[in-house]
Amino acid sequence: MSTIKLALSNLMERYQDENPLLLQPYDPEWRSPCEQGSPFTDSSGQQVISWAPTVRSPSNDFTGLENALETSIHADIKEYFSGFWSGPVETSSSEGHVSLILLWNQEDIDRLVENLIGHSLAQKRSQSALSIFFACTEPDSELFITVRNSDGVVQLEKPGHKPVREIEDSLLTFLGRLTPVAAVT
Repeated sequence: MSTIKLALSNLMERYQDENPLLLQPYDPEWRSPCEQGSPFTDSSGQQVISWAPTVRSPSNDFTGLENALETSIHADIKEYFSGFWSGPVETSSSEGHVSLILLWNQEDIDRLVENLIGHSLAQKRSQSALSIFFACTEPDSELFITVRNSDGVVQLEKPGHKPVREIEDSLLTFLGRLTPVAAVT
């Protein structure tokens, strides 16, 4: 198992310990391999489904993005996004709240790639180095967390601007210091 996948696996285990019942609004048009059981109506009257992070097979999800951007995507990002099917994973760090972006289903990969192409165009306009986002910060903040594609450094960014600051030398180290928190419902 790769080091990024192992770090994610450890984090997912701790996240499930913190959140033994993960629920997602049920959408019959947006199914996921990580859904478990049948949809049901929760106490608020919303139809939901239980889910759990589910290991996925390695894939070439970023080939189209690499072709479109005419560059290779950092191996850490490829390993990160190919590790699990999952809803968002809520954590905390010394920087504050971190909501990890993960892939819900195969269609989510296409949506991610489209968003990353838009992100790279905004970076070109701001004359910033290519980075790949993988996490959001506080729900009311527009800051997000990225991996700088050239060297794997984790950084804090604001859309369309140069990075705010470097956070960690590597994605592996960053993932290892995250603490799972209660899921956002």
